[in-house]
Amino acid sequence: MAFTLYSLIQTAILCTNAVAVLHEERFLSKIGWGVDQGIGGFGDDPGIKAQILNLIRSVRTVMRVPLIIVNTVSIVLLLLFG
Repeated sequence: MAFTLYSLIQTAILCTNAVAVLHEERFLSKIGWGVDQGIGGFGDDPGIKAQILNLIRSVRTVMRVPLIIVNTVSIVLLLLFG
């Protein structure tokens, strides 16, 4: 398999899909990364764990519809051009 721009884009799509499908109650809470985890007080700098949780929530919220479109285009291109 050649190292091409398409394979890099496909890797980014797969990683974004992996983050988007993480379910907070079923998976993240079992490893200690649930909704109530990582909440700091007012004025405290958020830790790395809280920032990662915010990133996961943001990706799930914002990227839902664009991921459907990008996945569909990627599948069609793969079917057409192999």
